Amino acid sequence: MIDLYYWTTPNGHKITVFLEESGLPYRIVPVNIARGEQFRPEFLRISPNNRMPAIVDHAPADGGEPLAVFESGAILLYLADKIGRFIPADLRGRNMALQWLFWQMGGLGPMAGQNHHFVQYAPEKIPYAMDRYVKETARLYAVLDKHLSDGREFIAGFEYSIADMACYPWIVLYEWQSQKIEDTPHIAAWFERIKHRPATERAYARAQEINTAPVIDDESRKLLFGQSAATVRTP
Repeated sequence: MIDLYYWTTPNGHKITVFLEESGLPYRIVPVNIARGEQFRPEFLRISPNNRMPAIVDHAPADGGEPLAVFESGAILLYLADKIGRFIPADLRGRNMALQWLFWQMGGLGPMAGQNHHFVQYAPEKIPYAMDRYVKETARLYAVLDKHLSDGREFIAGFEYSIADMACYPWIVLYEWQSQKIEDTPHIAAWFERIKHRPATERAYARAQEINTAPVIDDESRKLLFGQSAATVRTP
């Protein structure tokens, strides 16, 4: 059994998509980040960066005590290695999947996240910041679109992998990111292939069950965007 500490964000969706694809038994433990549940001591023992998702695997491969893993990319890799699926077995294919997984973790996710913040949430509209992150998001879309232009079905080739699961939830929000999906036709075709997979549909249906009334108010803005070193050091 996998305990999944989850909220309905792109990084959270990565793991529900994987778990629905894999058939691994799992239990969702909601962590409402808009209400500060990520700061609870019991969660910080699992995810010291006070970010979700995180998992606890109650049946790790070494047969030992339950194993906690935080960071969505690390979770995807851990789970793929656990079941021997969704990451190519050959050297070159595995490295292709890992490069694009890390590309998402270091590029697409952070840049699109800053895009969301300055375009959607920032109390003060800062044109330079908005322009900077919208353009960088567009550049990253173009990088992925060019990669997919050689006829491959999925990011690591013709095998669906954790690279696709990592990138897809961030592309779902293309309109929030001031992007036009039709400007990247190869991404658009790939996007439709992922969107209509039964496991993807099930994963996003779970999200609707968990977060029935999304709220972003002054309290949640402070919790989500007001963190500093001091908040980490506060017991």
